[in-house]
Amino acid sequence: MWLTQPFNERSTQLFLGVLLAAMTLVTLLHLVVPAGHPLHVNAYTVNLFGKYLSYALLAVAVDLVWGYLGILSLGHGAFFALGGYAMGMYLMRQIGDRGVYGHPELPDFMVFLNWESLPWYWQGFDMAWFAFIMVLLAPGALALVFGFLAFRSRVTGVYLSIITQALTFALMLAFFRNEMGFGGNNGLTDFRDILGYNLRSDATRLGLFLATGVALAVGYVVCRAIVGSKLGRVCVATRDAEARTRFIGYRVERFQLFVFVVSAMLAGLAGALYVPQVGIINPSEFSPIFSIEIVLWVALGGRATLYGAVIGAILVNYAKTVFTGVMPDAWLFALGAMFVLVTVFLPKGVAGLLAYRFKRRRNDADAQEVTP
Repeated sequence: MWLTQPFNERSTQLFLGVLLAAMTLVTLLHLVVPAGHPLHVNAYTVNLFGKYLSYALLAVAVDLVWGYLGILSLGHGAFFALGGYAMGMYLMRQIGDRGVYGHPELPDFMVFLNWESLPWYWQGFDMAWFAFIMVLLAPGALALVFGFLAFRSRVTGVYLSIITQALTFALMLAFFRNEMGFGGNNGLTDFRDILGYNLRSDATRLGLFLATGVALAVGYVVCRAIVGSKLGRVCVATRDAEARTRFIGYRVERFQLFVFVVSAMLAGLAGALYVPQVGIINPSEFSPIFSIEIVLWVALGGRATLYGAVIGAILVNYAKTVFTGVMPDAWLFALGAMFVLVTVFLPKGVAGLLAYRFKRRRNDADAQEVTP
């Protein structure tokens, strides 16, 4: 079966093994090592690692369309934010009788804005199953409509990148408006429970971290299965020679649309896992700058590798955490310098460097075996 084929690949086995080892190590250091010990991982750090893993899943989604389909999407932050808002709406509805001014069914910001009833598009978000479906359906539907119009019109290259950026910018402006019913510039926050568990408890934070790791593993395997199938080979052919692929009879736009929608749904899932761990979702997640930063993660880690996207996302965001604590105003300059240096000296990213070293070491080992 095409979905089980990735488990036979060495790269997938290695990736899943490293991810499982990292999740196990963090869990043990959090639960077993006593607080105050230098090796103890506190709840804040667990939360931070969960945030990194959600970014890694987002980077994998972007690498799927950019690395293997040749579509440089500068709007995947929109799909990420839509998934986050779907989860945020569910979390806001869980506040229940702790609402204010006798309106427990209304989120606090609606009460402050004198809303009299819940908007129709908020209906159903008090049910977990409905919210979780919308986490995938909302970004997937947007990608389906946008991709159908764009790919059918054969918009490609830099023009498609500009349109995706315009899309996420338009959504950002819309979500900033209080009339939209999504909290305006403050967004959605003050979450308390998820599936009946307290979001502020250490156990829930650890559970979210583990759930994000599992989602990353599943997303990686799905993407690896796609790129390793006939569909993936057509995608690579489209990336390298779209006109020739059309000429031999493939309906390229259908392949592009399917992969684009899958990528958007993975980005939405990443956003949904991100929100309960950071405690807020606001229109800044729609910012075009954020979408550009996602592309930088993939470029730094290594395009068209999937695992390189994970490496890039984790390394860059860890560097951001450290750097912004020391020189917050200089972070963007550091990120730009990092991208320039990697582009010049490591055009294939960190994953390309690792692959080169592994190949060189293997060649040296083969040479030693041949030498008498």
